[in-house]
Amino acid sequence: MTAVASDARNAFFKELKPRCVSINDLAVRSSDPKASAKPLLEVTENLSALLDRQVSQDASVLDDKLADYIFFPLSNILRNQQQYPIRLTEVAIKCFRTLVDYGWKSKLPKELARQLLLLLTFIIGGVPGQERKAHVPEETELESFKALTSLLKASGSSPIGATALTEEDAIPALGHAITVILDGVTDGRTPTIQVQALQALHALVVAIKDQAALATFLPGITSALSSLLAPPASFKTRREVLVQGIGNLRDVLTKVLGDMRVRGILDKPAGDTDDKDTSRVLTNSWLTATVAKVQLALASILKLRAHSSEDVRTALKELCITLLDECHRSLSGASPILVETAMILRSDSDPGSAGETGLADLARIYPELGDTIKTTVYNWVTSLPRLVQSSEEQVKQQAMRNLLEGQRFIESLEIDSPILDDSLAASLRDSATALVVGSKPGTILSEITPNALELTSMSTVPQTELAIFQPVLIGSEVERPTRAALVNLLANIGSQSQRIRLADDMLSHMRESSGARQVSSYWLAFELIKSTVVESSELDDFLDLSAADETSNGSESSLQELYSFSVAILDSQVEADDVDWRMQAIALEVTTLVASRLRDEFRPELIDVLYPIATFLGSNNAQLRQHAIISLNTIAKSCSYQTVTDMVIDNVDYMVNSVSLRLNAFDISPTSTQVLRMMIRLTGPRLIPYLDDVVASIFAALDNYHGYTRFVEGLFSVLSEVVQQGAKSSNLLLEETEKRIDHKKNPPKTVTASDLCKILDGRHERQKRLRQEQIEWEQLDNLPNPAKSNVTAEPADEEAGTEVEKPPTPKTRTFQLLSRITSLTQHYLTSPAPALRKSLLDLLKTVCPALAPDENEFLPLVNAVWPVFVERLYDPETFVAVAASEALCALCGAAGDFLSTRFKTEWWDNGLGKWCRKVRAEALGSQKRGKDRGRKNLGAVTSTLPFGTGSLEEKKDIMIPIRTSSGQLEIGHSGSGVARSVDHGSGISGAGLGRFAQVAQLWDAVQNLLVAIVTYVHIDDDVFDQILELLADALESESFEARAALEAIDADAVWLFMYERGMLALAPDSYPTAAHMQFVKV
Repeated sequence: MTAVASDARNAFFKELKPRCVSINDLAVRSSDPKASAKPLLEVTENLSALLDRQVSQDASVLDDKLADYIFFPLSNILRNQQQYPIRLTEVAIKCFRTLVDYGWKSKLPKELARQLLLLLTFIIGGVPGQERKAHVPEETELESFKALTSLLKASGSSPIGATALTEEDAIPALGHAITVILDGVTDGRTPTIQVQALQALHALVVAIKDQAALATFLPGITSALSSLLAPPASFKTRREVLVQGIGNLRDVLTKVLGDMRVRGILDKPAGDTDDKDTSRVLTNSWLTATVAKVQLALASILKLRAHSSEDVRTALKELCITLLDECHRSLSGASPILVETAMILRSDSDPGSAGETGLADLARIYPELGDTIKTTVYNWVTSLPRLVQSSEEQVKQQAMRNLLEGQRFIESLEIDSPILDDSLAASLRDSATALVVGSKPGTILSEITPNALELTSMSTVPQTELAIFQPVLIGSEVERPTRAALVNLLANIGSQSQRIRLADDMLSHMRESSGARQVSSYWLAFELIKSTVVESSELDDFLDLSAADETSNGSESSLQELYSFSVAILDSQVEADDVDWRMQAIALEVTTLVASRLRDEFRPELIDVLYPIATFLGSNNAQLRQHAIISLNTIAKSCSYQTVTDMVIDNVDYMVNSVSLRLNAFDISPTSTQVLRMMIRLTGPRLIPYLDDVVASIFAALDNYHGYTRFVEGLFSVLSEVVQQGAKSSNLLLEETEKRIDHKKNPPKTVTASDLCKILDGRHERQKRLRQEQIEWEQLDNLPNPAKSNVTAEPADEEAGTEVEKPPTPKTRTFQLLSRITSLTQHYLTSPAPALRKSLLDLLKTVCPALAPDENEFLPLVNAVWPVFVERLYDPETFVAVAASEALCALCGAAGDFLSTRFKTEWWDNGLGKWCRKVRAEALGSQKRGKDRGRKNLGAVTSTLPFGTGSLEEKKDIMIPIRTSSGQLEIGHSGSGVARSVDHGSGISGAGLGRFAQVAQLWDAVQNLLVAIVTYVHIDDDVFDQILELLADALESESFEARAALEAIDADAVWLFMYERGMLALAPDSYPTAAHMQFVKV
């Protein structure tokens, strides 16, 4: 010992001595243990703190001699520990643990170790056969397990100590210690106590060198660890406890049942005489019985592979690999479950170190493990259809992950099995079919009608934000993870060539099956081929391997076969109503995939697929419509089109030809007309010039099926869309014929003195010009005859030349289409279907302003449709009459004075004026009834003006507005002294809920029609007077449009009409004044 170490040891001893002496005096010489407990606890804690400080500074100072010196006073406390507080015992045990770890180490006396082993087990578990008198705190129990662990490590570190543990007289104490430790493992009050008990168990297993002794305790240890690790109780146990328990099980099994340790038993024949020796423990019969129990325990423990903790799964994988390696022969019966668990727990993200042995390495070392792996994978393959029918999604996903891992093992070990390949194809089909049949319906709004689809969402999609297809199969929110697991399985199962073979098998089965099996096979083939195609394209970006050409050609041929079948599905959707919509949706996905691969080279294929895809826009299934929209957008991007509109226009001849063929064959469905309408709306005015054949086919269909109301409505919906888009065209008329039509009546200009002078000057100039012309003609009469004939022939020739008619200006194809459609409407405005009548009226309202600039074509059309057009005003359906009024408003603005005589005839001869007054009276009555229901008593009497009851000449009384002293206007009648105040609410008001009544809406439409007539059409004075009376309500409500239209015709009449009815309030100083004259105030 060096001088420095000696000095440190002496200094440490000087500090120890007074504390040890004090502890000994208080523990031995005190007559009252309770009185000395407190100072004894203080001194003992001081000693524990001194030991901890010295160990942290220099642990080499503490040796076995100092440990003997320190332990002597402490032994007095432990000997009488029941007379002292439990806290004092705990501190003494802590000091003892420090002495064992840093003082005695491997020099711990054998007898002392045996005594302390008994003492610690008694403190933890109590004396066997006696009832525990005092409760042991958790802290004391934990400290005792720590001391027991240190004691067992110290004993096992020396041959003498290890032997002493298994001596015959020490076996009972050792057995009791194992029982106490196992109770702490299974029933520990806290996870920390359980972990410490497991560490003590590990130290005990390491300390026992006698295999026979350890084999004796193996059943009990295995049983306790099985109860700790077996689910479901283990799922509630702390992660560190499970990891420690799995490690202990691995150590004890390899130490007892390792092939190297039981090699002698395994090599002996079954009938060896040693088995009959009852004094021997390690016999063949013992091994058989023990292995059977261990296999049962492993079957329960290995269920932990479903645990959520990565640490637990890693520990379990190490257990399986270790047992398969070191207990390969002894636990050969457990190989299937160990192999299965190891395959399940294999993680690609954590493959382990390069020197770590894995299952694949063991399979190469032990060929029989390869057969076990193949059997396990086969069992997984055959059980997959059954497992996917489970109600738990986790079970389905785990089964698919297991199968994927199994296939990777098969591929890495280069195991070839045709039976396995055949069973895999059948299993995938059956599993996918089971998932499809058992799939829960998604949350997609499949009840939306085609008319509810907003085409604006399809028009121009940002090229960087293209939507993706929503799942067609297994698409509910709960099943999305299961679907993702299945897709991942299909994308990574086997090699590319194996996936191509599987896809070909799926395609063959698809053509021979129907229903859910056909849909499943179709989808599986698509996913398998898609994975090979994507993988091939990714490899092509980096590598150029000629050896992969065969695989690439195989994937391309399979994709071509799948694409051909998909095109057939798309084409057949028009004829076959019983085609599963999921087949059609998958066909759209296949077509989109092919387009994304071929890109611009796919353009020739648009001849076959563009129209069928567009047809799905009219499907009743919302998800199928959405698929069609996504497909069109993606194909347009893949083929380098800016928008879907450009793609349709570029292929319009093929699409229109497809539509015409179906129309000519009268193969028309609601879907076809709906798609045509959507296509026209999508492409806009640019498509209209190409639709002349389609419109002709529609006309032919209308002639043959005009009695089918719904069918006719569908065809006219297409024509209405043609009109709406054609009216937006900027090339509706040729440039030389473009002109702006404005029939609006403007108020006459006020004539001033300068205007009169200009008129007189103009007359004077005309008279002067006429006199000059007369003089010239007189001079011509005096000329000879030839000259006269030549001179006079020139005007004749000029006159004849002026009579030559110019050829009509050619019309654009869009204009011709709109004209034909407008002419056709007259035959269907009398249709019994109100919705069709309204649709046609809306069509006319749209087309009139578009055709109006070419009066030579438009006015004959107006003449043709006028009789049935105006008749719709008197339609029994209110909404049709309202639509007729709105359409007539548009016609007035387009035709202008051309309608003058027609309106005059309609007003007087056909009763248009009477009908307008009738509608006003019904609206007034409806409003009055509403007011009467709303309030019964009014605070003041109001007068009802007799508007609409006749002309002013028919009224016998003259209404005179009289202003009272308060400035309020009153109406007085000649011959009557009654004066009534004017109430502005006596007319028809548009406020309140009454404006939603049918009569109120019809009256609003009639007022708009009257305003349009006055604004654009020349009318007689008598008609004007009646319209003025009918629009009194509009004037009273200060309607700017009505008043402006009426004043443009006769402002004085409007003013007088409003003044006579008290609608104008004059200021007191507004009366006229003149010199020497005085006006009477009325």
